[in-house]
Amino acid sequence: MIQQTEQAWCLTVLTNAVVTWTTECYTLAVQQLRADGRAVPDEVLAHISPGHSDNINFFGVINVDIEAELAKLSGGWRPLRPAQLHELGL
Repeated sequence: MIQQTEQAWCLTVLTNAVVTWTTECYTLAVQQLRADGRAVPDEVLAHISPGHSDNINFFGVINVDIEAELAKLSGGWRPLRPAQLHELGL
């Protein structure tokens, strides 16, 4: 029983970390879009939720080429992907 409780707490902490990270990424994306002169109304942002799971791999192993990923960083953050922003209509 104690192990199940500990696992549940770990999942809660993990979920909170993912939501916090996603919120930070959204903030950076909106700041970049606005800096580029794109209109991003606050009314639209009120309907965005950082609780989605499209960017999370719940199953299997994640292999990451750390050196390649670090080489992509710009000021500590990965650059935005313009093609995906265009697909979203932003």
